[in-house]
Amino acid sequence: MADITDKITKEYDASQIQVLEGLEAVRKRPGMYIGSTSSSGLHHLVYEIVDNSIDEALAGYCKNISVIIKEGDIIQVIDDGRGIPVDTQDQTGKSALEVVFTVLHAGGKFGGGGYKVSGGLHGVGASVVNALSEWLTVQVSKDGKIYEMRFSRGEITQHLTVVGRTDRIGTTVTFKPDPEMFEDTVYDYSILHQRMREQAFLNAGLRICTVDERPGMETSDEMCYEGGIREFVSFLNRSKTPLHDEVIYVSGVRADSEAEIALQYNDGYSEVIDSFANNIHTPGGGMHETGFKTALTRVLNAYGKKIGVLKDGDSLSGEDCREGMTAVISVKLTDPQFEGQTKDKLGNSEMRTLVDSILQEKLTEFLEENPGVGRAVIEKAITASRAREAARKARESIRNKSGLESGGMPEKLKDCNEKDPALCEIYIVEGDSAAGSANQGRDSRFQAVLAMWGKMLNVEKARVDKIYKNDKLQPVITALGAGIGEDFNVEKLRYHKVIIMADADVDGSHIRTLLLTFFFRYMRPLIENGYVYSAVPPLYKLTRGKQQRVAYSDAERDRISAEMRGDNPNAKIDISRYKGLGEMNKDELWETTMDPEKRTLRRITLGDAIEADQIFSLLMGEEVEPRRDWIETNAKRVVNLDI
Repeated sequence: MADITDKITKEYDASQIQVLEGLEAVRKRPGMYIGSTSSSGLHHLVYEIVDNSIDEALAGYCKNISVIIKEGDIIQVIDDGRGIPVDTQDQTGKSALEVVFTVLHAGGKFGGGGYKVSGGLHGVGASVVNALSEWLTVQVSKDGKIYEMRFSRGEITQHLTVVGRTDRIGTTVTFKPDPEMFEDTVYDYSILHQRMREQAFLNAGLRICTVDERPGMETSDEMCYEGGIREFVSFLNRSKTPLHDEVIYVSGVRADSEAEIALQYNDGYSEVIDSFANNIHTPGGGMHETGFKTALTRVLNAYGKKIGVLKDGDSLSGEDCREGMTAVISVKLTDPQFEGQTKDKLGNSEMRTLVDSILQEKLTEFLEENPGVGRAVIEKAITASRAREAARKARESIRNKSGLESGGMPEKLKDCNEKDPALCEIYIVEGDSAAGSANQGRDSRFQAVLAMWGKMLNVEKARVDKIYKNDKLQPVITALGAGIGEDFNVEKLRYHKVIIMADADVDGSHIRTLLLTFFFRYMRPLIENGYVYSAVPPLYKLTRGKQQRVAYSDAERDRISAEMRGDNPNAKIDISRYKGLGEMNKDELWETTMDPEKRTLRRITLGDAIEADQIFSLLMGEEVEPRRDWIETNAKRVVNLDI
């Protein structure tokens, strides 16, 4: 060991220090700039380019944006803004266009007067996309000319050149993501369309078109919402029953900052708050959300006491006030302080004060002018408060009961021996027969099995007090050990793999959806931390002599069958379809679904909280028509739905 240490010490000198020039740093560590090289990072490239066009819209110059997926998963973004400047930039002596696409931290967003409000904080968007593209072409139309530059992996392949004449003004960026940088370069139209729809809602009157030109996948959508975030809230509530017809909307300006808020209550039990700063989604919330929540609770408590439905000693909690509420908060400011390039959370304290004061003043006015709406909202909050107190008593009852039981664990839980949660996994299995096989076939050192029976509670239609008392859900809550809702503590979780094992039929899908709805609503950190999985048992077993393989779809069955035949097309391949999980013996269940070396698990990800919330509300809510429309539209891809 001493010899190795000496060798390392001697060789660590100036020659070991590497300086990355230009865009090399981006290609060396792409995750630092776009989050990851997975699908999310791939789609992030498009967002960076579109954000530049959105900035032109915020400045009042861009009215139309088109986002096109071309054949070969090439992306093209077209806007009718002012066009990226092509004149010489003084600091570098190069054209501004070249600087924007080749230099990190360069752009019109650092107080130089280019943009008053901007989502692109760090000025790395265009150059990062350029660095991570196999090739990129940018065309700027202005002054009657079409200017063009071409790049390959960040290097210039064609200097700024006038390639034509035009009457239009704007910028067109076309790029092909570099397969050397990304795990997969296939774009998902639905992901891009959802993001662009979001931007159209946030920028009232801006027209955004999304187009898929890939053969066999042709589709397009045009979005323009004159009502802005009011329409956004109506859209989010489209599968729910509103308590009041009118979406409450307030806005205000202070110095160079502005805020607008739209909200509407529905008869559901969950809250949805989507916040944005300079059109950038802030899923981590931040000061603007804090100001909103504080003011909402204060206003509703004051209003409840004013109209006499709350006594002097009573008060509503923030959660009571937000039950069944859908809200969109959008703020715009000149110097946003985000946490990291991914802009997860807003840190500007002045936005807390701004949102608080606007909501305090204007929501109070609205409630006084609309007493029917005010009373409906207050009564819902009071009912929520009573249910929360009932839930507290139910929770205490469960704790007391658990303390008297052996180990405090559910009867139907077959636990594992390992105590380190990071090494433990639990299979939540539909039906006693499947659970029996799973229990016999598992590796009891680290695999636990919890049997579920019958249809469980649809938490989309129940308050938290009913959930604590439900005999199907209570064993899940107890087994996982981390609590639910506001009491959930991921540090107390007993298993870091929570695997839902249900048949690939309608009943199995129903069980899976009900469980995922429960996790999403009351144990969301489970999904956010990547702890929830769905077991994917194979559909077919193929045998040729002593060779055996499995297939998970009809297409895979046919492909594997052809591979097993090889050069002998007449070779006999025995193909048998696997039975349901409850009909598999312990060996089959272990080999196909539980053996870590052979099994297939699909990790459940939020992907996007807005879309996940919509799908859960749509599929599990009261409204039939929206659910039918969704199923008809998505029937072909529902099997592979990634929630």
